Amino acid sequence: MKAVILAGGSGTRLYPVTLAINKHLLPIFNKPMIYYPLSIAMLLGLREILLIVNPEDKAAFSKLLKDGSHLGINIQYKIQEKPNGLAEGLILAEDFIGRDSIFYMLGDNILYGHNIVQLLNEAKKEIEDKGGAYIFGYYVKDPQRFGIIEFDNNGNVLSLEEKPQKPKSNYAAIGMYFFDNKAIEFAKMTKPSPRGELEITSVNDMYLKEGKLKVKLLGRGFAWFDAGTHDSFLEAGEFVATIEKKTGLMIGCLEEIAYRNGWISEEKLEELAYPLRKTSYGKYLLDLIK
Repeated sequence: MKAVILAGGSGTRLYPVTLAINKHLLPIFNKPMIYYPLSIAMLLGLREILLIVNPEDKAAFSKLLKDGSHLGINIQYKIQEKPNGLAEGLILAEDFIGRDSIFYMLGDNILYGHNIVQLLNEAKKEIEDKGGAYIFGYYVKDPQRFGIIEFDNNGNVLSLEEKPQKPKSNYAAIGMYFFDNKAIEFAKMTKPSPRGELEITSVNDMYLKEGKLKVKLLGRGFAWFDAGTHDSFLEAGEFVATIEKKTGLMIGCLEEIAYRNGWISEEKLEELAYPLRKTSYGKYLLDLIK
């Protein structure tokens, strides 16, 4: 399985801040936003990662993350010329994906939960073994604002409905997916929506019609933020700050994950931490060695 993270788009919901900088490079507390979805991919043991970015932002992402080799991973970049929809990312990633299955995540989604890796690994294994697609549902109190998932007791999706007036559940579909390789074919079959974009919902609908779309629910004990609005951006930063200060552990620390995964040595970790030694981030990395 390979990871594809969508980090393009125009960030209009965060204007005027994003007139000058890509939203995925903005800080969620003490780290760039892109660190959080990237950390999820790394926690799943995925080392081949593609970032889909805007033409004008590739240099900034490359400066921040380079080719990933310092973290023991391989990061590649693919340009999306215009924000033509989430499904287009699958088409752009075709050569990178090859014949592999896909972990697909939006770059502004932030997840936290004590057993999140176990839950995601279960979905990952099922897609690798049996194919199909997995989406994830998060309980919301205002389902009229979201794409809502109706499902049965076995986790099979019965329907997907965008911003329904009479919601069939309180579970919203979040921007994270596991797909088998057929997702690329489905994306190519997708027609532009009324807003002119290739919608990821269309891809999910094709899996649904084949009876191969399942949902895993993120219930109590999980936190999800779509950090694409001013309010949710602020909430995400405050949440990360609170958790880190209370526990003394960092969320989305790429160097720590690489070190604990055995992808980089203690010496490499110290090398990465040294230029940051005057910051709380660098001190945290050095404390890992101690």
